Amino acid sequence: MNVEEARQLAKEKIEELGQELERGHSETLRAYLAAMAKFPRYSPNNIWLILAQAPQSRQVAGFGTWKRLGRYVRKGEHGIAILAPCVKRRNPDGVRAKPKRDMPAGHEDADTDEVVVGFRGAYVFDVSQTAGAPLADLAIVAGNPSVYTDRLKAFVAEYGMVIEYSWRIAPARGACTGKTIVLVPDMPPAEHLSTLAHELGHALLHRRDGREGLSRTVRETEAEAVAFVVCEAIGLESRSSSADYIQLWNGDVKTLTASLERVQKTAAQIIAAIGPDV
Repeated sequence: MNVEEARQLAKEKIEELGQELERGHSETLRAYLAAMAKFPRYSPNNIWLILAQAPQSRQVAGFGTWKRLGRYVRKGEHGIAILAPCVKRRNPDGVRAKPKRDMPAGHEDADTDEVVVGFRGAYVFDVSQTAGAPLADLAIVAGNPSVYTDRLKAFVAEYGMVIEYSWRIAPARGACTGKTIVLVPDMPPAEHLSTLAHELGHALLHRRDGREGLSRTVRETEAEAVAFVVCEAIGLESRSSSADYIQLWNGDVKTLTASLERVQKTAAQIIAAIGPDV
Protein backbone atom coordinates (compact mmCIF):
# COMPACT_ATOMS: atom_id res chain seq x y z
CA MET A 1 0.00 0.00 0.00
CA ASN A 2 1.50 3.32 -1.05
CA VAL A 3 1.02 6.72 0.57
CA GLU A 4 -1.89 7.80 -1.64
CA GLU A 5 -3.70 4.47 -1.16
CA ALA A 6 -3.29 4.76 2.60
CA ARG A 7 -4.63 8.30 2.62
CA GLN A 8 -7.60 7.28 0.50
CA LEU A 9 -8.41 4.35 2.80
CA ALA A 10 -8.33 6.60 5.87
CA LYS A 11 -10.56 9.14 4.10
CA GLU A 12 -13.06 6.43 3.19
CA LYS A 13 -13.20 5.16 6.77
CA ILE A 14 -13.90 8.58 8.28
CA GLU A 15 -16.65 9.11 5.70
CA GLU A 16 -18.17 5.71 6.56
CA LEU A 17 -18.16 6.69 10.22
CA GLY A 18 -19.87 9.96 9.40
CA GLN A 19 -22.60 8.08 7.53
CA GLU A 20 -23.11 5.67 10.44
CA LEU A 21 -23.44 8.50 12.92
CA GLU A 22 -25.94 10.22 10.65
CA ARG A 23 -28.04 7.05 10.86
CA GLY A 24 -27.79 7.10 14.66
CA HIS A 25 -25.23 4.28 15.05
CA SER A 26 -22.16 4.67 17.24
CA GLU A 27 -20.57 1.20 17.43
CA THR A 28 -17.90 2.06 14.86
CA LEU A 29 -17.00 5.17 16.83
CA ARG A 30 -16.88 3.14 20.04
CA ALA A 31 -14.48 0.67 18.39
CA TYR A 32 -12.35 3.52 17.08
CA LEU A 33 -12.08 5.19 20.49
CA ALA A 34 -11.21 1.83 22.05
CA ALA A 35 -8.42 1.55 19.47
CA MET A 36 -7.13 4.97 20.56
CA ALA A 37 -6.63 3.44 24.00
CA LYS A 38 -4.51 0.64 22.53
CA PHE A 39 -2.52 2.83 20.15
CA PRO A 40 -2.23 6.27 21.84
CA ARG A 41 1.03 7.11 20.04
CA TYR A 42 -0.52 6.81 16.58
CA SER A 43 -2.30 9.53 14.67
CA PRO A 44 -6.05 9.36 13.92
CA ASN A 45 -5.40 8.39 10.28
CA ASN A 46 -3.00 5.61 11.27
CA ILE A 47 -5.50 4.25 13.79
CA TRP A 48 -8.02 4.00 10.95
CA LEU A 49 -5.43 2.19 8.81
CA ILE A 50 -4.59 -0.30 11.57
CA LEU A 51 -8.27 -1.03 12.24
CA ALA A 52 -9.06 -1.43 8.53
CA GLN A 53 -6.27 -3.97 7.97
CA ALA A 54 -6.04 -5.74 11.31
CA PRO A 55 -9.05 -5.00 13.55
CA GLN A 56 -7.96 -7.56 16.17
CA SER A 57 -4.56 -5.91 16.75
CA ARG A 58 -3.61 -5.39 20.40
CA GLN A 59 -0.15 -3.80 20.36
CA VAL A 60 1.71 -2.72 17.23
CA ALA A 61 5.25 -1.58 16.56
CA GLY A 62 7.80 -1.45 13.77
CA PHE A 63 10.25 -4.24 12.97
CA GLY A 64 13.12 -2.40 14.67
CA THR A 65 11.15 -1.68 17.83
CA TRP A 66 10.18 -5.33 18.24
CA LYS A 67 13.83 -6.27 17.79
CA ARG A 68 14.87 -3.85 20.55
CA LEU A 69 12.25 -5.45 22.81
CA GLY A 70 13.81 -8.86 22.24
CA ARG A 71 11.14 -10.10 19.86
CA TYR A 72 11.17 -10.92 16.17
CA VAL A 73 8.52 -10.87 13.45
CA ARG A 74 7.62 -14.38 12.40
CA LYS A 75 8.58 -15.42 8.88
CA GLY A 76 5.80 -14.89 6.36
CA GLU A 77 3.87 -12.31 8.39
CA HIS A 78 2.45 -9.38 6.41
CA GLY A 79 2.93 -5.89 7.82
CA ILE A 80 0.18 -3.38 8.58
CA ALA A 81 0.68 -0.32 6.37
CA ILE A 82 0.75 3.12 8.01
CA LEU A 83 1.94 6.60 7.06
CA ALA A 84 5.30 7.50 8.61
CA PRO A 85 6.49 11.13 8.58
CA CYS A 86 9.74 12.28 7.02
CA VAL A 87 11.39 15.01 9.09
CA LYS A 88 14.15 17.54 8.71
CA ARG A 89 15.77 20.16 10.90
CA ARG A 90 13.75 23.32 11.49
CA ASN A 91 16.89 25.35 10.75
CA PRO A 92 18.38 23.76 7.63
CA ASP A 93 22.04 22.92 8.13
CA GLY A 94 22.64 20.54 5.32
CA VAL A 95 21.07 17.57 7.10
CA ARG A 96 18.96 15.56 4.68
CA ALA A 97 15.33 14.80 5.40
CA LYS A 98 14.96 11.36 6.91
CA PRO A 99 12.14 9.02 7.90
CA LYS A 100 11.40 8.98 11.60
CA ARG A 101 10.58 5.43 12.54
CA ASP A 102 7.51 4.57 14.60
CA MET A 103 6.49 8.22 14.96
CA PRO A 104 2.72 8.70 14.56
CA ALA A 105 1.86 10.30 11.24
CA GLY A 106 0.72 13.87 11.59
CA HIS A 107 2.43 14.39 14.94
CA GLU A 108 5.09 17.04 15.38
CA ASP A 109 6.79 17.74 18.68
CA ALA A 110 6.99 21.49 19.11
CA ASP A 111 9.81 21.03 21.63
CA THR A 112 12.16 19.49 19.06
CA ASP A 113 14.14 21.08 16.24
CA GLU A 114 12.52 18.86 13.61
CA VAL A 115 9.56 19.45 11.32
CA VAL A 116 7.50 17.03 9.21
CA VAL A 117 8.05 17.61 5.46
CA GLY A 118 6.18 14.64 3.99
CA PHE A 119 5.12 11.06 4.50
CA ARG A 120 6.22 7.62 3.34
CA GLY A 121 4.64 4.20 3.49
CA ALA A 122 5.81 2.10 6.46
CA TYR A 123 4.80 -1.14 8.14
CA VAL A 124 4.08 -2.16 11.71
CA PHE A 125 3.33 -5.61 13.14
CA ASP A 126 0.99 -6.70 15.89
CA VAL A 127 2.39 -8.54 18.91
CA SER A 128 0.51 -11.64 17.72
CA GLN A 129 2.78 -11.64 14.64
CA THR A 130 5.92 -11.79 16.78
CA ALA A 131 7.70 -14.20 19.11
CA GLY A 132 10.52 -13.91 21.61
CA ALA A 133 10.96 -12.29 24.99
CA PRO A 134 7.74 -11.88 27.02
CA LEU A 135 6.26 -8.41 27.38
CA ALA A 136 4.88 -6.86 30.53
CA ASP A 137 1.11 -7.23 30.56
CA LEU A 138 -1.08 -4.14 30.45
CA ALA A 139 -2.64 -3.61 33.85
CA ILE A 140 -6.18 -4.97 33.66
CA VAL A 141 -8.13 -3.66 36.59
CA ALA A 142 -11.66 -4.90 35.72
CA GLY A 143 -13.50 -2.03 37.33
CA ASN A 144 -10.90 -1.18 39.99
CA PRO A 145 -8.75 1.80 38.96
CA SER A 146 -6.08 0.79 41.48
CA VAL A 147 -3.11 3.20 41.41
CA TYR A 148 -4.39 5.15 38.43
CA THR A 149 -6.68 7.46 40.40
CA ASP A 150 -3.75 8.73 42.47
CA ARG A 151 -1.65 9.13 39.33
CA LEU A 152 -4.43 11.05 37.63
CA LYS A 153 -4.81 13.31 40.66
CA ALA A 154 -1.06 13.96 40.59
CA PHE A 155 -1.26 14.91 36.92
CA VAL A 156 -4.13 17.31 37.68
CA ALA A 157 -1.97 18.95 40.34
CA GLU A 158 1.01 19.19 37.99
CA TYR A 159 -1.27 20.91 35.49
CA GLY A 160 -1.93 23.58 38.13
CA MET A 161 -5.46 22.59 39.07
CA VAL A 162 -7.06 21.63 42.37
CA ILE A 163 -9.73 19.02 43.08
CA GLU A 164 -12.61 19.75 45.44
CA TYR A 165 -15.59 17.66 46.54
CA SER A 166 -19.09 19.07 47.00
CA TRP A 167 -22.73 18.00 46.68
CA ARG A 168 -23.68 21.47 45.43
CA ILE A 169 -23.05 20.46 41.79
CA ALA A 170 -25.51 17.53 41.94
CA PRO A 171 -27.12 16.05 39.91
CA ALA A 172 -23.95 16.59 37.84
CA ARG A 173 -21.10 14.29 38.87
CA GLY A 174 -18.35 16.79 38.05
CA ALA A 175 -17.66 20.35 36.98
CA CYS A 176 -14.61 22.25 35.78
CA THR A 177 -14.34 25.98 36.46
CA GLY A 178 -11.16 27.95 36.08
CA LYS A 179 -8.41 26.00 37.81
CA THR A 180 -10.76 23.91 39.93
CA ILE A 181 -12.34 20.51 39.27
CA VAL A 182 -15.32 19.80 41.54
CA LEU A 183 -16.56 16.22 42.00
CA VAL A 184 -19.49 14.89 44.02
CA PRO A 185 -18.29 12.87 47.03
CA ASP A 186 -18.51 9.11 47.53
CA MET A 187 -18.61 7.99 43.89
CA PRO A 188 -17.58 4.38 43.21
CA PRO A 189 -13.83 4.23 42.36
CA ALA A 190 -14.29 3.59 38.63
CA GLU A 191 -16.91 6.34 38.33
CA HIS A 192 -14.61 8.68 40.26
CA LEU A 193 -11.72 8.15 37.84
CA SER A 194 -13.95 8.38 34.77
CA THR A 195 -15.52 11.65 35.95
CA LEU A 196 -12.14 13.12 36.87
CA ALA A 197 -10.80 12.19 33.41
CA HIS A 198 -13.86 13.81 31.81
CA GLU A 199 -13.38 17.08 33.70
CA LEU A 200 -9.63 17.06 33.04
CA GLY A 201 -10.51 16.55 29.38
CA HIS A 202 -12.48 19.81 29.54
CA ALA A 203 -9.50 21.58 31.09
CA LEU A 204 -7.04 20.32 28.49
CA LEU A 205 -9.38 20.69 25.50
CA HIS A 206 -11.60 23.66 26.08
CA ARG A 207 -9.88 26.18 28.33
CA ARG A 208 -7.03 27.06 26.02
CA ASP A 209 -6.57 28.50 22.54
CA GLY A 210 -9.91 30.32 22.76
CA ARG A 211 -11.92 27.12 22.25
CA GLU A 212 -14.45 27.90 24.97
CA GLY A 213 -16.80 29.08 22.22
CA LEU A 214 -17.58 25.55 21.03
CA SER A 215 -21.13 24.35 21.49
CA ARG A 216 -21.87 22.49 24.72
CA THR A 217 -22.64 19.35 22.71
CA VAL A 218 -19.18 19.29 21.14
CA ARG A 219 -17.44 20.13 24.43
CA GLU A 220 -19.28 17.48 26.43
CA THR A 221 -18.89 14.74 23.86
CA GLU A 222 -15.20 15.43 23.33
CA ALA A 223 -14.58 15.30 27.09
CA GLU A 224 -16.58 12.07 27.46
CA ALA A 225 -14.68 10.53 24.56
CA VAL A 226 -11.40 11.36 26.32
CA ALA A 227 -12.69 9.70 29.50
CA PHE A 228 -13.78 6.64 27.51
CA VAL A 229 -10.33 6.24 25.92
CA VAL A 230 -8.50 6.69 29.24
CA CYS A 231 -10.74 4.12 30.97
CA GLU A 232 -10.23 1.63 28.14
CA ALA A 233 -6.46 2.13 28.34
CA ILE A 234 -6.27 1.10 31.99
CA GLY A 235 -8.70 -1.78 31.66
CA LEU A 236 -11.81 -0.29 33.22
CA GLU A 237 -15.14 -1.50 31.93
CA SER A 238 -16.74 1.48 30.22
CA ARG A 239 -20.28 2.41 31.12
CA SER A 240 -22.87 1.14 28.67
CA SER A 241 -24.23 4.68 28.42
CA SER A 242 -20.95 5.82 26.86
CA ALA A 243 -21.89 4.27 23.53
CA ASP A 244 -24.93 6.53 23.37
CA TYR A 245 -23.35 9.61 24.94
CA ILE A 246 -20.27 9.67 22.71
CA GLN A 247 -21.57 11.36 19.57
CA LEU A 248 -18.82 13.48 18.06
CA TRP A 249 -20.99 14.12 15.04
CA ASN A 250 -21.78 17.79 14.53
CA GLY A 251 -22.99 18.09 10.95
CA ASP A 252 -20.02 17.36 8.70
CA VAL A 253 -16.99 15.13 8.34
CA LYS A 254 -14.60 18.05 8.80
CA THR A 255 -15.96 18.74 12.27
CA LEU A 256 -15.92 15.06 13.17
CA THR A 257 -12.29 14.70 12.05
CA ALA A 258 -11.23 17.76 14.05
CA SER A 259 -12.91 16.37 17.18
CA LEU A 260 -11.23 12.98 16.82
CA GLU A 261 -7.82 14.60 16.44
CA ARG A 262 -8.35 16.65 19.60
CA VAL A 263 -9.59 13.63 21.52
CA GLN A 264 -6.63 11.49 20.40
CA LYS A 265 -3.99 14.03 21.42
CA THR A 266 -5.62 14.80 24.77
CA ALA A 267 -6.23 11.16 25.71
CA ALA A 268 -2.66 10.27 24.72
CA GLN A 269 -1.36 13.05 26.97
CA ILE A 270 -3.31 11.71 29.97
CA ILE A 271 -2.43 8.07 29.26
CA ALA A 272 1.28 8.94 29.06
CA ALA A 273 1.04 10.80 32.38
CA ILE A 274 -0.65 8.04 34.36
CA GLY A 275 1.63 5.35 33.07
CA PRO A 276 -0.03 2.33 31.39
CA ASP A 277 2.40 0.89 28.84
CA VAL A 278 0.16 0.67 25.75
